[in-house]
Formats: sequence, structure tokens, C-alpha cells
Amino acid sequence: MMKPQGNVQAVFIDRDGTIGGTGHFIHPRDFRLYPNAQEAIMLLKREGIMVLAFTNQYRISRGEASVEDFEEQFSEYGFDHSYICPHEQECSCRKPQPGMLLQASEEHGLDLSKCIVIGDVGDTDMLAAHAVGATKIMVRTGWGESSLTKFRDKWTETEPDYIAEDIWDAVQWIIHGRGIQKIEDRR
Repeated sequence: MMKPQGNVQAVFIDRDGTIGGTGHFIHPRDFRLYPNAQEAIMLLKREGIMVLAFTNQYRISRGEASVEDFEEQFSEYGFDHSYICPHEQECSCRKPQPGMLLQASEEHGLDLSKCIVIGDVGDTDMLAAHAVGATKIMVRTGWGESSLTKFRDKWTETEPDYIAEDIWDAVQWIIHGRGIQKIEDRR
């Protein structure tokens, strides 16, 4: 792997509504990426940035899919590793809890303040990122637009560092230095 761009150690990306789908559960075999999502993932990787999936998938606990189904999908998309919460009930790994981020930090030696989270849900993705001091990018796809308007009251304790139109816009913001600048400002 190449040297990371600037000081960004890793980018955590939500699945449903962020890289594709509708924001609702779709089995991996039926899931479709948004235009440019695959290119966005590969661009981060070409820049030497670790790309990690982190997603709540409680339908696993109902037997509607398996962890392996999701791991295989994320691997095919080029993610370096995936963190998947299969639980329906509250737990330490289910977003907005930061358990998946903390596990990744431990396993990969990451300073989460030098990581970026991209997601479409304020009261899960953005709150998990906020809990660990990661840079927060909200995409308008999936639940993003309603998270920023109708459901904004559910996550008033934080603001996104950037609001992107989609995953491609989010990655462009990271690559062209604005995400890196946010991380360097924290030093």
C-alpha cells in the first residue's frame, strides 16, 4: 500500500444509502452501487488511503443474510476490511455506538482523529464519528437529505465537516486536500 495522502489514515464508509441502494436493507446479491461509487473507492485506494466499510445490518440476526455475504461484497468492491454489526438490539458495535470504529482502531493501529467517516444518516454515522473525533462527511444520497432536514433534531450535538452530494463528491473533497486540512487543523 502506498503512503497515505496527507495525514488521513483511513476512510470509513457506510453501505446503504452511501455507496448504493436505497437506504433500506438490500441483500448483497441484489445491491447496486451508485454511479461513480466504485471509482470513488478505487481513487481512495490509489491515494494510499485505507478504505473500511462500517455498517449496521441487523437483518443478519434475522437470518436474511450472513456476515460472509457482506464481507464478500465489500471485498469485491475493494474495501480493505469491513466492520458489520449484525445485531438488532442495542450493543457496543451498533451505530451510533462507536464500537466498530474502536475495533478498527485497535486492529489497524489507527488514530481515529486522523480518519474520516462518510455516511448518510446523522443519528448513526455522524454520531459514531463524533464520539471518536473523526472527520464527518454527510452525503445527501440515501437518508442524507432527510437527516439534514426532517430528522436533524436527532443529532443536534454535532455538525458534519462537509456535506457532499454523493460518495464521489465526498472523495473529491478528501483527495483535494480539504479533508486533509481538517485533520491537520486538529494538531
